[in-house]
Amino acid sequence: MNSGQTVFRQLLQFLPRHDFNLCVRRYRGDYRARKFSTFDQFLCLAYAQMAGRESLRDIETCLNSHREKLYHIGFRGSVSRSTLADASERRDWRIFQDFSHVLIRMAQQLYCGEPFALELAQPLYAFDSTTIDLCLTLFPWAEFRTTKAAVKMHTLLDLRGTIPTYVAVTTGKVHDVRMLDSLPVTEDAIYTMDKAYTDFSRLYALHQQGAFFVIRAKDNLRYRRIYSAIKDKSAGIKADQTVVLVTPKSKKDYPEKLRRISYVDKDRNKHLVFLTNNFTVSAATVAEVYKQRWQVELFFKWIKQHLRIKSFYGTSINAVKSQIWVAMSIYLLVVIAKKKLKIPCELYTFLQILEVNLFEKKPISSMVADALKQIQDLQDSNQLNLFSY
Repeated sequence: MNSGQTVFRQLLQFLPRHDFNLCVRRYRGDYRARKFSTFDQFLCLAYAQMAGRESLRDIETCLNSHREKLYHIGFRGSVSRSTLADASERRDWRIFQDFSHVLIRMAQQLYCGEPFALELAQPLYAFDSTTIDLCLTLFPWAEFRTTKAAVKMHTLLDLRGTIPTYVAVTTGKVHDVRMLDSLPVTEDAIYTMDKAYTDFSRLYALHQQGAFFVIRAKDNLRYRRIYSAIKDKSAGIKADQTVVLVTPKSKKDYPEKLRRISYVDKDRNKHLVFLTNNFTVSAATVAEVYKQRWQVELFFKWIKQHLRIKSFYGTSINAVKSQIWVAMSIYLLVVIAKKKLKIPCELYTFLQILEVNLFEKKPISSMVADALKQIQDLQDSNQLNLFSY
């Protein structure tokens, strides 16, 4: 990287600008835009995500304090909160959604050979949702409860690289299980979900598409045992059964056999029961697959803590979705840059280093190496001080 460029500019070089322009033209994002282009809007929101800015006034003040550097970063229009607010209300949020899908494909190609905790040949995905609470007075369109508004972010996470491959933003009133209808399905892949997604007609549709699922069984599951396999008590397996559903509705919705696995998590002393249509892998592997579902919970926790998706710069559905999709783009951009630059630290540490050095003119790799060395020296110094007592 050129040491004369700011860290922010170096990071933006990993973005496929041609694909971004295609997304803009697809939805006529720059139609009648004279001064503030779609890319200017993206840069403003990207900066706000990375630098932790809380409001439009905050974004305007901080960016204009670096006015002499903005042109070299890529800004071609002046930054004002009124212009940014108008753009967030007017420009189609699908521009940023489609561009995120471009970055998803890039990230998947980079991480396809990434080592994984489980020895599985198939792709493994975790599907879940998180609720983002909103003020009912400011966001009346975000239906959730009588006195509360919210949006849900339904996410399909590729567990090889922790990459969100599918994201849908809905109002909080939309039930999680309905999103299985629009889930992109890959043949021979394994999808792990919580018991909130128990709908046997939808699970059977997943089965018919050649995919596998691992889901927690509800406590009131009615079934008939056909066969019991040898159980591995040392791995916590209490039962490994082939079953069929017996209630008229469930039997009609899922007419084929299922595999029921009863498992005891020795670390937490918790009893769990799983249902799957995969009869080839071991029962212990099924339990480990479900354990990996926790990665999507950690992903939600990470983006809520380190990106700006809990408070919004606009109140319309267009502004909210634009901000969420730009946040996804920034997450993916950092993931891509980390892989291409071979950054050795955790993603959170990398983002923290970027956040405080966005306008520094230093190559990212050497900047991160220096920062990590300083952190290590400080930790060693603290340990020496501790032993001196």
